[in-house]
Amino acid sequence: MRKIEFSPPDITEREIAEVCDTLRSGWITTGPKTKLLENRIAEYCHLDKAVCLNSATACMENTLHLLGIGPGDEVITSAYTYSASASVICHVGATVVLVDTAVDSYEMDYEQVAEKINERTKAIISVDLAGVLCDYDKIFALVKTKQSFFKPKNKMQEKLGRIAVVADSAHAIGARRGDKICGELADFTSFSFHAVKNLTTAEGGAVVWKDIQGIDNEYIYKQYMLLSLHGQSKDALAKTRLGAWEYDIVAPYYKCNMTDIMASLGLVQLDRYPEILEKRRALIYRYEEKLKRLPITMLKHYGENYSSSGHLLIIRINGKTREECNRIIEEMASKGIATNVHYKPLPLLSAYKNMGFDILNFPNSYKLYENAVTLPLHNNLTFEDVDYVVESLEKAIK
Repeated sequence: MRKIEFSPPDITEREIAEVCDTLRSGWITTGPKTKLLENRIAEYCHLDKAVCLNSATACMENTLHLLGIGPGDEVITSAYTYSASASVICHVGATVVLVDTAVDSYEMDYEQVAEKINERTKAIISVDLAGVLCDYDKIFALVKTKQSFFKPKNKMQEKLGRIAVVADSAHAIGARRGDKICGELADFTSFSFHAVKNLTTAEGGAVVWKDIQGIDNEYIYKQYMLLSLHGQSKDALAKTRLGAWEYDIVAPYYKCNMTDIMASLGLVQLDRYPEILEKRRALIYRYEEKLKRLPITMLKHYGENYSSSGHLLIIRINGKTREECNRIIEEMASKGIATNVHYKPLPLLSAYKNMGFDILNFPNSYKLYENAVTLPLHNNLTFEDVDYVVESLEKAIK
């Protein structure tokens, strides 16, 4: 029986050689390769700076800390996402405000976002699900219409001058909207390099940001460094200089740095990334062609003014219930095909139920979830594998 994994990492001998080079170098924690990867990511996103940490979650959480968001503040995000988009709000002590998706859309309902904004709102965490970018023109337009509600609490918020737009772009590095690449659209953008992502460092992530008038980018970079390494005024690389042991702890912060072993993977993956994106695009087009004959609705990755990173192949099986889709998933598994579901809306999860969220208030999100199945999509797939997946799906649906 053929075995088709859901999303194994795409690792070549080049990545292995780069990791071995790091292991032999004697420097395996945060060091020169992490700094090089940060520079390469910033260049890729057409920005001045990037910071690499141990997860996209750490990137988002530290961004909220950087912005001074905490108790008494509210942050708006989507109900149709993975927990990390909302859990980081809890981590800084702010209040989670969930909004439903728009009808038959994976994007937040922007009218609901506008309705939820008040004087306590300090940020919106947008979710670029499956690698398809949100409509940031709409997001910034609604933020502008609510300008009078914004009351800055610190210098960073004062210089930004409005609600911050923080993108959860865990899926979306390399995606485009109009003439902008992901990273150039939101105020702050976080990427995930987890093992299942298009570009992987095994674990890991990066955050990039647009210029903020009156705030030096080097200052922002140093704040991320402090936040990610216990508030220590020197990182390990700086302390290796002879006689340079002296350091200070400026605040009792966190520990979430990236290592050079992880960065070694990332450097090669980023170098290979254009071909990775092209392979995923070809596979998605193959899926689109083969799935035409089936009663499904497929998330659209490419359009006239946007191009996805092609991270997830999400379909909805028309007319099916969640129970029927679960049966289909089991039948696909019996054929050696691993599938998944993206996502179970947050109000269906215990953590968010306990916060008082009720799925009945998020009908559009539930409708997306009710008949959702995510099909395998990764660079090790062949067109023949795609054909087998679709043929097996067709039999399972009947």
